[in-house]
Amino acid sequence: MFPDIADLLDFYNTPLGGVTKRLLRRKLLELWPTLASDTVVGLGYAAPLLRPYQEQTPRTFAVMPAQQGIVAWPREGAYRSVLSLESQLPFADNSIDTMILLHAVENTDNLQLMLQEVWRVLAGNGKLLMIVPNRRGIWAHLERTPFGQGHPFSMRQAKRLLRAHQFTPIRFVSALYMPPFTGRVSLRAATAWEKIGQRWFPSFAGVLLIEARKQLYAPIAAYKPAVAKPILRGLKARIPVPNSSIQNRNKKT
Repeated sequence: MFPDIADLLDFYNTPLGGVTKRLLRRKLLELWPTLASDTVVGLGYAAPLLRPYQEQTPRTFAVMPAQQGIVAWPREGAYRSVLSLESQLPFADNSIDTMILLHAVENTDNLQLMLQEVWRVLAGNGKLLMIVPNRRGIWAHLERTPFGQGHPFSMRQAKRLLRAHQFTPIRFVSALYMPPFTGRVSLRAATAWEKIGQRWFPSFAGVLLIEARKQLYAPIAAYKPAVAKPILRGLKARIPVPNSSIQNRNKKT
């Protein structure tokens, strides 16, 4: 079940939410420094991560699930936020270059339909970034943040999920090694936590970020069964023919 939009706004307006947003943006920009020529869509509540791309291209949109609720985004200029069912995205086939899923995969009750829709709207060379809570991280076990809601994933589970829905995982990174505490000392040490965690404790990150590409399959030629006449002839030749004495005996009986 999706968290309420008011709860998401409250979290990202706290000091912990601000640090979370900054760390995730930094990781995202390491993966994709620029998307200036792309149409970019964030699904779930990805608005906190979209500002760098909003400034690069006017074709940046935030799709918020109907069960979650919507907030006007961005705060300045024309609105680019859309309310939609995650199983019925308001885009044409093959029309989106890049999609970012945040607070979406772990919360939806229609995971299969949502990923089918993501596949449908992504262009042939489209790319996807799926951000999910890490099952082994402390963030997934504390409900004070949005990452403590819904279903967390291991890296293996996340990759298997993408492959099952015709996506090819190509890059894997992680973030949020700091504990989700609100104390000033902990928040100020967030960057140090990230460096230490990436080096020594990579399995215990708060979230997993998996970049994937849409799979496209070449058409398969129609199957034509091989002609079996030579084989049948060979089998026929090996069938023993009863001799005349046996045939006559059968007639008398």
